[in-house]
Amino acid sequence: MNIGTLILFCGKMGAGKSTKSKQLSQERNAILISEDDWLSMLYPKQITSFDDYLHYSTLLKPVIKSHVLQLLKTGVSVVMDFPANTIKQRKWFKELIDEANAPNELIYLNVSDDVCLKQLGKRRLQQPERAIFDTESMFIEVSKYFQPPDQNEGFNLQVVVQNE
Repeated sequence: MNIGTLILFCGKMGAGKSTKSKQLSQERNAILISEDDWLSMLYPKQITSFDDYLHYSTLLKPVIKSHVLQLLKTGVSVVMDFPANTIKQRKWFKELIDEANAPNELIYLNVSDDVCLKQLGKRRLQQPERAIFDTESMFIEVSKYFQPPDQNEGFNLQVVVQNE
């Protein structure tokens, strides 16, 4: 049986995870599943705080897991534009990978805080609807929870470093 590859991303807010996920899904002819897209379609205007995001993201995960498992088991590769920024988040991905018995790639975008903040500034201009979240204060708050991945977590880890 042919199993698809699950590709996921880790990186601070503004590191370029969404941009890279779109690019990689096109290059590999893989299905792109974006948490932001699903949340905005299913819960329009209901996410007004970080706590709201955590709540609705948790509600979304069982549906996404079932969908991704079906895709992987039919041989389709999936690029997930979901954060894998904490050990807990990555544990969920690891369970999914193990259940599907799928190959995986965890791409860690190790980008400096300065670059992330510059990219957030550009995103606020390009996507004004995200301006309330893409702030320096939100970046600082969310970055407190960030945990870089470790080889011992069981992923096929690729690290991409960008400091400028």
